[in-house]
Amino acid sequence: MARATRFMTDKVAVKGGYVWSYLADFSRRWGEMEAYPTMIWTQAPGTTEMGQTFLDAYRATGDAMYYAAAEQVASALIAGQHPAGGWNYIIDFAGEASLKRWYETIGANGWRLEEFQHYYGNATFDDHATIECGRFLLRLHLEKGDPKYRAAVDRCVDFVLNSQYPNGGWPQRWPRMGEFSKQGRPDYTGFITLNDEVAEENISFLLLVLQQLKEERVRAPLMRAMSLMVDLQQPKPTPGWAMQYTMDLKPATGRTYEPASITPHGTAAAVGQMLDYYQLTGDPKYLARVSEAIDWIASVEIPLAKRGSDGRNFYRDYEPGTGRLLTGHRSGSNSQNGRFWSEFAKDDATPAKHINVAALRARYQRVAAMTPEQATKDSALLGRGPSLLPPYVVSHVGGSDLNVTVYDDKKTAAVAELVAGLNAEGYWPVELRTTSHPYKGPGPAQPPPGFVDPGQVGDSWDTSPFTLPRGPMGISTGAYINNMARLIAYLRTQKA
Repeated sequence: MARATRFMTDKVAVKGGYVWSYLADFSRRWGEMEAYPTMIWTQAPGTTEMGQTFLDAYRATGDAMYYAAAEQVASALIAGQHPAGGWNYIIDFAGEASLKRWYETIGANGWRLEEFQHYYGNATFDDHATIECGRFLLRLHLEKGDPKYRAAVDRCVDFVLNSQYPNGGWPQRWPRMGEFSKQGRPDYTGFITLNDEVAEENISFLLLVLQQLKEERVRAPLMRAMSLMVDLQQPKPTPGWAMQYTMDLKPATGRTYEPASITPHGTAAAVGQMLDYYQLTGDPKYLARVSEAIDWIASVEIPLAKRGSDGRNFYRDYEPGTGRLLTGHRSGSNSQNGRFWSEFAKDDATPAKHINVAALRARYQRVAAMTPEQATKDSALLGRGPSLLPPYVVSHVGGSDLNVTVYDDKKTAAVAELVAGLNAEGYWPVELRTTSHPYKGPGPAQPPPGFVDPGQVGDSWDTSPFTLPRGPMGISTGAYINNMARLIAYLRTQKA
């Protein structure tokens, strides 16, 4: 563990921060997209999860080296904290001009990654970027009470509170700093956002702040946000939830491949939140229409014969108010000539998500049978129950890193195998099957002759990541985190 950590802090880190993967000679590196050598990533499995892993290792061993590594991560995050208090996906230590250049080149040419096609200059809740940073800095502050980390946490709390709309919702990005229109659609980053757990994570963070710091200023915003979730449930015949909403609480479009729709997986997540909020408050309004939502989910479950081979049993998007299935398509070959659109399904719908409907219904029946007093016996909102901040945080991380998904075939390796697998340089070599085309300028206005869309990436001008059957051996931040988590768990069992 110490050898692997010294390699990461001494050879891999950039001012204390990390991206997701690196070629062994460091000639190329990637977060969700290819990164400059001066960049670090806040999205999982990046900088914040490294900090959490270091704190876990410090807890397990008492070795001050790990605490110092966590402090290096904190310094990197604080240096990249937006003046408003949140974080972007990326921190570039070469400065804003370098970051803008990245967005205008690599970012702008990632065809299916529209969130990187425009430089807003603000911060984001998307992919947990801001909340994961705030959660780590809160944990680090609580470890030894260092006030400089509390100051950063306070700025993050201010960001969450100041960005909240009066009705209780949050935008994806804030503060508003220019808009980006794609294919004539309005900029989606100011819509009330549930996608990628924006509201759920913000509520969870405010609850943690309330419990751990006794910050009563977050209570009313927390209650507004939970109540809004009730109002966002749509009427029959599609009594579910959308991924984002206009200010009049109507389902809204997102990226060009995200129609205004009701989603079964988003509805299942919202049902779970409704049950959580009943157990926090004892208020029956959170249960009032849950059964409608579960019945609707069950009604659109894909018949067994049409399910994916991996068990996916639900399509993604249904038109609000009619329940008609929508499917997405694209044409072209890159971000210049390509386009996405949705239409009513024909015979080409592909299963997209897995939901255990029986388990969801069973939990609802169990919670609905509780009296308010029974439901709230461990309510952190009411000052009851265990700490929401466990002593050890990291067990497994994946995020959007496809290399970690591929590497998961080794997750059952014995501890002795993990120890033996650390190479002489001090890292666990991982086959990097996910790569991207290097930026070579804006793509052509028309697809190249004979171009056939492979699905994951477009032509050679498309800088989106894609996975190949084989790849070079390299360095994976996610592999380090997951292997360390397993070794830390092993040490804890030995101590027990």
